[in-house]
Amino acid sequence: MSKILRHFKKLLRSVPRGPRRNVTGLTLVLLLAGSAVGDQHWESLHGEVHRGEVVPLDTILDWLEANYIGEVLEVEVEREGGYVEYEIKLLGPQGQVVEFEFDGHNGQLMSIEGVRINDMRR
Repeated sequence: MSKILRHFKKLLRSVPRGPRRNVTGLTLVLLLAGSAVGDQHWESLHGEVHRGEVVPLDTILDWLEANYIGEVLEVEVEREGGYVEYEIKLLGPQGQVVEFEFDGHNGQLMSIEGVRINDMRR
């Protein structure tokens, strides 16, 4: 098993159970646009988070939990050049799927796509 898969399994085991981080409903996908996924790319991203150059995923998930109702369906981390973007899909209370895009460098919400988004606001 690759280092990245072992890391994700370890990461998912460490996530507290509960409505925000229901591990059984969480699919974590790492996409590095423009290049194949490999250990050095994951390690590079981890280093950027550690140095404070990229916002930790936990910070983004905390913000979503504070502002929106829903269960995390999917998390994507995309990279083009030096730019990092988080894309997170939430399943809303009415079965709607809404995608949130965040700037990975400053944590700013860039866009929201979906239906009945206002019904998910806290």
